[in-house]
Amino acid sequence: MFEQLGLIGCGLMGGSFALALKKAGLVQRVVGYSKSPSTTARALQMGVIDVEAPSALLAAAGADLVLLAVPVGATEATLKSIKHLVTPEMLIMDVGSTKGDVVQAARNALGSQIASFVPAHPNTGKEVAGVAHADAELYRGAKVILTPTERTLTSHLHKAQALWAALGCDVRVMSPETHDAAFAAVSHLPHMLAFAMMQSVMRQEQADAFLSIAGPGFRDFTRIAAGDPKMWRDILLANKTEVLAQAAQFKQAVQAFEDVLQSDNAQALEDMITLASAARAQCRFNASQAAAHDTPGSAAA
Repeated sequence: MFEQLGLIGCGLMGGSFALALKKAGLVQRVVGYSKSPSTTARALQMGVIDVEAPSALLAAAGADLVLLAVPVGATEATLKSIKHLVTPEMLIMDVGSTKGDVVQAARNALGSQIASFVPAHPNTGKEVAGVAHADAELYRGAKVILTPTERTLTSHLHKAQALWAALGCDVRVMSPETHDAAFAAVSHLPHMLAFAMMQSVMRQEQADAFLSIAGPGFRDFTRIAAGDPKMWRDILLANKTEVLAQAAQFKQAVQAFEDVLQSDNAQALEDMITLASAARAQCRFNASQAAAHDTPGSAAA
């Protein structure tokens, strides 16, 4: 059990984490801070936090567990603001959906104190954001990827693994580089493609007519295009190198389909579709998180 959680960012992800810890009996007290005072006040009213803090520094004061539930672009400034209160005993985590930039931000901000930091990406969320939608069950069944740095204390990594597992999560450990490559392929590029698909339809003269007859396939393919624009701007820029690498792979795959269409090679086209269909059929997604996966209010929010 942790004596005190210092929660920096009391929105959906941070608020749900606090509620989950409380429900599991893993924390005695939660001190919270958000950039928006109204958010912190609502978190207090809802019982998400026990004490309001006027700053990130004071939220971390006396904590043995600190969670940064802030946009990835705010990671370095937030860590710098609490640096002189970081102790070797303190476990610090984040919930950002890119990890290479978060790790670099932690190196810049914490120096040798990065040993206390275990970068984390809980791959879950909701289609609505904000502390009002915080849910103690949000993390149950979710995949959580931990990406320790070369200086992260082994004891802290084990403590983080045990914590997320106690919340009902499927915990994985990988390098920040592997994480970012994987999520570029299965999340970040798909979002960019969904945004591009909507743009390609909307800029046509008959866009309204086309969309009026769109069915479940188009709906499901483009659902994630409803993501928060600022959040996805930051994610795509933060993971630009890996997203562009995956985009190059995708362009090659599209070109292969275009080539067989141009040649009217029906058998080759069927073979390519069959290969993709069989691969998709073998995928096993976590049903309990399917509706929440990659939604607008997901982990980087």
